Amino acid sequence: MVGKVLGIRDLEQFSSRRSSIYVDPECEKFFELPLFIAASSNDITTKCQCWQFSPGKEPALRSFTEIQQQLQQGKKREVKNILRENSWPINSPIRSQLWPLLCGQHLTKQNTLDGFYWEMVHQVFGTTELSEKPIMLPAFVDATHCLPYHLTSTGRAVADRIVNVLGYDCPDITYSPVLYPITSILLHFMSEEEAYICLAGLVGSKEKVFINQTKLLHEVTWKTVMQIAKKHTKSAISYFQRICPGLKLERVFMDWCWWILAGLPFQHLVRIMDCYFHEGIKVLYRVALVILNLFHKECQSNNEWSPDNIKNDIGNAMIKFCKKIPVSPAKLLHAAFSIRGLSSQYISRIFVKTEMLLKSRSVLNSGSKQLIKSRSSDNLPTSQSQVNIQMMSHTLTIREGEKSPGHRAIAMGVYPIHNLKSQVCTNEDLFTLWSWLPVRITMYQPVLLYTTEEHGCSLTTFYVRVEQHEPTLLMIKTCNNEVFGAYCSSRWFERNVKDDRGQRQAYFGTGETFLFSLYPERAKYPWVGIENDKDLGHSSELFMAADSKMITIGGGEGQAIWMDENIRFGKTDSCKTFNNPPLCPSGDFEIRVLEVYGFVGI
Repeated sequence: MVGKVLGIRDLEQFSSRRSSIYVDPECEKFFELPLFIAASSNDITTKCQCWQFSPGKEPALRSFTEIQQQLQQGKKREVKNILRENSWPINSPIRSQLWPLLCGQHLTKQNTLDGFYWEMVHQVFGTTELSEKPIMLPAFVDATHCLPYHLTSTGRAVADRIVNVLGYDCPDITYSPVLYPITSILLHFMSEEEAYICLAGLVGSKEKVFINQTKLLHEVTWKTVMQIAKKHTKSAISYFQRICPGLKLERVFMDWCWWILAGLPFQHLVRIMDCYFHEGIKVLYRVALVILNLFHKECQSNNEWSPDNIKNDIGNAMIKFCKKIPVSPAKLLHAAFSIRGLSSQYISRIFVKTEMLLKSRSVLNSGSKQLIKSRSSDNLPTSQSQVNIQMMSHTLTIREGEKSPGHRAIAMGVYPIHNLKSQVCTNEDLFTLWSWLPVRITMYQPVLLYTTEEHGCSLTTFYVRVEQHEPTLLMIKTCNNEVFGAYCSSRWFERNVKDDRGQRQAYFGTGETFLFSLYPERAKYPWVGIENDKDLGHSSELFMAADSKMITIGGGEGQAIWMDENIRFGKTDSCKTFNNPPLCPSGDFEIRVLEVYGFVGI
């Protein structure tokens, strides 16, 4: 079966490279099988107690070429099903090609050019020779979980070097305990350079989440798993709380990823990685739920996991259980992918809700300190910003005693945007925009909810991350560098609200909504009804509209802003609601960046 995937010479080279350089010979005991045994130049045999098939009934496993063709044709769903259903033996050489292919589809940066990795190695270490001395690991690595999976000392040194180079190339990584174990797993099946490129794809992916890179997202992830488990493994959760009345679930779920990475046998882990490198972290979520259910069943039928034996340390008992997990890799994955009601959209909603809650607490906890610090000269606006503030001070009511620039900065809510980093507009534009917001809103901390730079171009993702927030601030930068947008007074979720007759409202929102342009023209376009007491008719109250195919702001003989479902193309016209001109000269525009901000504490 192996020989059908790679040629004999390729197999021998791959086997030699894998086992002699990186993998400890003792690893064979761990795998319960020899790595690669070439009986002769024409006869490749593999022994594996975990993958025994009856003679003549061996399943026809799909080849690398077939999967590659499917990916080239954009058939990602078909590839997903193939990866889930094809249980390649742990010693199959297909992974030396398959895993780089799967990880490579997520690459976003130009760091895959020939020689890039070795140039980085030379830049970081001054040589490409592997040092015999231990390498200090980056701060984002969890030293207690540098799982080597039976790599040789050379293999571990290579893993250390890869992680260091990745940290140098990706300085935004501040906390990522799973990165080292995944590096070790990759090195079992590929070269050092290939492993680095795979990691770069996983870390840089914008469409799917693979590896968390900050403490915040690490916490959001385990809390998301905990929330999902409360719904999908109710019996297990109730059982643990019953036998341990004082148990805090947080202590159990904080280590959820180590049930998989530190607990499961290697043959299980490799099969999980087959799917994970294509589908992302949701695969691990599913596996964790299955582990919870299996552990719960064993606790009820196996004295080894009786309440008296596990109640003092359920977390550690979970990992021990995983080491002896009573199902095969195929059955584990089948159970994981059979869980219903666990869609990507549902997971995203839980994740975003948890993320926003943690961010809100963080801002609120530090809010008083920030306000005190803002009164010092270190955080006062620059001289140019002070000029802008003075120019715009007519929009505010400032008490007679608050004449200093510092007080004006605080009164205008300048401090909340002082550290805001926008890809759409400049700091000067932000100060201008802040002066146009309702005064009560400027007192709240803005938070970036959605950006096409990080979250991809999808209206579905837009709704998941934005729809429950009120108000929101949309800022668009076109491919011609025009900058404009809208302050939207109502939740985008209101697109789903039905009227008394059970019909969805076409338009929603309030008169606080307004349009703005920052480049090339700088102007604010408020609702026409603010300065007009007359009844202007229905066409002057078309503030916001949205469905699964588009979003619209402003209406009446034209749409002020319209964007398509891919958040790529849009158009702008004059409209009666805001009495605005087209916000860009051509009328039609292509979106370079869209940013949407919410406000913490409202």
